[in-house]
Amino acid sequence: MPVMTNFFAAYMVFWSAACLIAIGLMVHSKTNIELFQRPYWAGLFQPWKLTTFIIATTGLVFISPYTGDPTWDYFDSFFMSLMTYATAPWAVGTFYLTIRGLRPYTHSYIAACIWMFSASWSYDLYLVIRDGDYPITWLSNIFASSVLYACAGLFWSLESVENRGVIFNFMDPRWPSALGTAKATGSLMWYALPFMLLVSAMIIPFLL
Repeated sequence: MPVMTNFFAAYMVFWSAACLIAIGLMVHSKTNIELFQRPYWAGLFQPWKLTTFIIATTGLVFISPYTGDPTWDYFDSFFMSLMTYATAPWAVGTFYLTIRGLRPYTHSYIAACIWMFSASWSYDLYLVIRDGDYPITWLSNIFASSVLYACAGLFWSLESVENRGVIFNFMDPRWPSALGTAKATGSLMWYALPFMLLVSAMIIPFLL
């Protein structure tokens, strides 16, 4: 039975404590956090966003056993994809608004913990439970999965707004309320294409 080193044991304690603090902050201010508001979830269920999520997740889950990466299986592919879809648009938007001084830093702290849990810490925890040891891919996964997480957050934040064109919805003061059409217009898909190509470029080499 593998045994975790002191470093990884301490690291788990660190991020577990960070997550507990984030949960406490979420409970304290959940009424002011868009992630817990109905308009945010209504936006996520726009047909084009839901369709692209289903296609992307199905593809990732299907290819996971064929990538040659033993840490990538059906389960972590699915739950990481689900958490990314649910939280990445909010996390990216929150960072943007915090930089502009429109959200408190505590919201960005919560967003950072959710980002890391979705892209890294949940993956680490799952593999510790599955394999009995901390994954040696933990550090490389942080960078690779964070790029995918950021791309997903930006991709599913795209919105076509009348008289403004295609924007990231968190750039509008009405966010997370609906800003315009829920349809994936041709112009919107042109903006979405670079994100899709980048994600494909990161995943295809695993299959080759």
